[in-house]
Amino acid sequence: MSQQPDPRPSTQADGIDPRSPRFGAGITAVLLLVTLFLGLAGLDAAAFVVLLVISLLFAWGAFAGIQRHPYGALFRRLVRPRLAPPTEREDPAPPTFAQGVGFVITALGLLLALFGVPYAVVIAAGLAFVAAFLNSVFGYCLGCQIYLLLVRAGVIRRTPASAA
Repeated sequence: MSQQPDPRPSTQADGIDPRSPRFGAGITAVLLLVTLFLGLAGLDAAAFVVLLVISLLFAWGAFAGIQRHPYGALFRRLVRPRLAPPTEREDPAPPTFAQGVGFVITALGLLLALFGVPYAVVIAAGLAFVAAFLNSVFGYCLGCQIYLLLVRAGVIRRTPASAA
């Protein structure tokens, strides 16, 4: 009989500090706001480049895992030592999935811009900004909610934290 992965959320020991994704979302929100301003000011090439960088950062978080994201390293090195220890830890799978959602949205905006769709970069940056803003300011992660809905619907299986 083969062992199935544990469907329960990760334990305190193997989760992530929930403040780390919020910190990263704050940085992302600022970069997306810059992208929006550049795009609306007619600086399309600059907006494209900034959104490309953001998209690559989303890809890094989605494919390498949220624990290996540069913003997470920045949080662990510069911010977390100045804070009290977290009262709880969080399963890294939902925020990692959320990084994938951000990657899809921003990559689609970039692809559509390459095909000449007007305001594709601005629209993609606007959508991603709303999600990043909600996460950084209110702690509400839209991508995490999508992940949990898909798990409940049986579309995807919850992965153990060690595999995320």
